Amino acid sequence: MAGTINKVILIGHTGDDVKVTYFEGGGAIGRFPLATNEDYVNKTTGERVSNTEWHNIVVRNKGAEICEKYLKKGDKVYIEGRLKTRKWQDQNGMDRYTTEIQCIDFTFLTPKGENQTMGDTSYQTSPNNPTKPTNTPDSPPAQPSASSAEEDDLPF
Repeated sequence: MAGTINKVILIGHTGDDVKVTYFEGGGAIGRFPLATNEDYVNKTTGERVSNTEWHNIVVRNKGAEICEKYLKKGDKVYIEGRLKTRKWQDQNGMDRYTTEIQCIDFTFLTPKGENQTMGDTSYQTSPNNPTKPTNTPDSPPAQPSASSAEEDDLPF
């Protein structure tokens, strides 16, 4: 294979409201935590196990403004993006690393009327083309059915 791929697809619930920082010149960066859950049955004990993984989401410019306006804590959202690790120094001068999801595309999945959001509306961002709406109310991202997830007892 000649190239490489850095792509992340997540469907989860926001852990907090979007925090946006605005810059001179009109740029903006929005950040929010996203929780994804994994449920399975431990074959040894027969016990149902639930794990939550937290992801740091970063969305830029018009996408950040849209997320700030419509996403609220607990809303379900589809995120597409790429992994980015940043290096920074803490107050003691120690090097620290943070891995974030740089959001390229998102779709609100919380139905209208719940938390006052715009359910099932998709937006895509790219460096060459600022955020553009793509209305796809009849075709949300494919999700595994609840019955297939419950039958699958593998932890991955």
